[in-house]
Amino acid sequence: MTEQPRNEPRWLSDEQLHDWQSLVTLLMLLPPALDAQLRRDSGLNSFEYHVLARLGDRPDGALGMGELAAYTQGSPSRLSHAVGRLERAGWIERRSGEARCVNAHITPAGRRKLVETAPAHVREVRRLVIDALTPEQLRDLGVAARLVTEKLAPARTADVPTVGGCTEP
Repeated sequence: MTEQPRNEPRWLSDEQLHDWQSLVTLLMLLPPALDAQLRRDSGLNSFEYHVLARLGDRPDGALGMGELAAYTQGSPSRLSHAVGRLERAGWIERRSGEARCVNAHITPAGRRKLVETAPAHVREVRRLVIDALTPEQLRDLGVAARLVTEKLAPARTADVPTVGGCTEP
């Protein structure tokens, strides 16, 4: 058996290539479809919705901007722009926190917006993904997504510096 040179790529088999191309197509088609539904039904884009949802998931409705940046994986300027838009709409507020942190807080109006927006979004998620798969396929997809995410997470969050115990974007 001959060994492959170290710099030579390990090419994909036909089956691997087919599965990879299917994944790439999914990644290209699903986000814009979900974004279009959110824009049409609520006036929010996916990024803004996930900012609101993340804050809405917190018992106190608050998160440091650095933590929010790490969660959303958006650039600091994209997050700042989205937070500004959500602030102007009255759905979140920025408040000073400890150690020079700035925290985003969901407002009562923001919680109402999230409650209004979530049902249609969940219906679309179900239509496009959840109900298209068997429970086993969905579980396998979730496991696979978490495995790949674990490979990406250190590289994606390494650039969020910590300042005095607070992450700043």
